[in-house]
Amino acid sequence: MSEARKLAVQGALEFTPDTYADDRGLVANPFEAAAFEEAHGRPLFPVAQTIHSRSRRGVVRGMHYTVTPPGMAKYAYCAHGAALYLVADIRVGSPTFGDVDAVRMDQESFRSIYLPVGVSNGFVALTDDTVIAYLISKPYVAADERAVSVLDPALGLPIPGDLDLILADRDRTAITLAEAKERGELPDYEKC
Repeated sequence: MSEARKLAVQGALEFTPDTYADDRGLVANPFEAAAFEEAHGRPLFPVAQTIHSRSRRGVVRGMHYTVTPPGMAKYAYCAHGAALYLVADIRVGSPTFGDVDAVRMDQESFRSIYLPVGVSNGFVALTDDTVIAYLISKPYVAADERAVSVLDPALGLPIPGDLDLILADRDRTAITLAEAKERGELPDYEKC
């Protein structure tokens, strides 16, 4: 059964499954309902969609979140390549507001991460052809999407310094955590 670890962000979890390798290759189970329920105290959300992203080395995707309510929970793992997955608690009123954590995910460990509603998240691709697979609780609605700057020094994200970062316009122009809070755009912990 997968080994679970609570992250620094309240409600976020990391799972490391057993992997089975032989001369044919490797088998891993990135999601196990029993392990999830034991660690989280309830079943995984009903899955509304799955998403795969493929990125080259240095691509940064994040730090994204959705308007809450309705919010969006995610369960993700790295199907190919390697990534440093980042999570930040931006939920106003959360006991871990402002805390961040990172999980190295790759095609060897098949480590996965559960992200509760209201947290900001993203990743940095550490290799070319990094594929992140997601289970998502709500359909994508562009008008509900938000982002805080991955480069905001107040977040202090542990982005590796040896990468030439590649950011989309959305991420390059994202506002800081302080600006999002000042505008009233951050999720309320009690509504998550």
